[in-house]
Amino acid sequence: MKRRQFITFLTRPNAGWPQNLRMQHRYWVPLVAALSGMACVLSSHSSLSQEPVKEAASEQQVFNNACRTCHTIREGDNRQGPNLYKVIGRKAGSLPDYSYSSAMKGADFVWDDEKLQHFIASPDEVVPGNNMKPYSGLGSTDDRTKVIAYLRSVATGRP
Repeated sequence: MKRRQFITFLTRPNAGWPQNLRMQHRYWVPLVAALSGMACVLSSHSSLSQEPVKEAASEQQVFNNACRTCHTIREGDNRQGPNLYKVIGRKAGSLPDYSYSSAMKGADFVWDDEKLQHFIASPDEVVPGNNMKPYSGLGSTDDRTKVIAYLRSVATGRP
């Protein structure tokens, strides 16, 4: 079938074709529309499958910018600050292989989302006398939420 014949067939399906290939034009319109829609959906880049990956990258980026100077997320890898691997659910100042300030050792609480929100916003208000100098807090609630989500994802293995 030549290109011109094919285009003619698509635009005028009842013109010049054998009787068994003829189809009423009203059936072609929905068929062409459905096939075009499917081709568009299948050929477009799906933003739904990329959303969790983008969000995880955003969470990690905020952590890197705000925390990574002093903290890591690898178990046993303490730097200027203790590692934050599985920090959620851990008693404050309780890692055995890190030298905490006396204020942090004496803090009598377990890290949860709410406590981390307050601590990341203003460490001196939650644990006065901590050694988090010169860090004075992260002002953006959205950024604090992303840091906590990243810490939680590291502990659960979510990408």
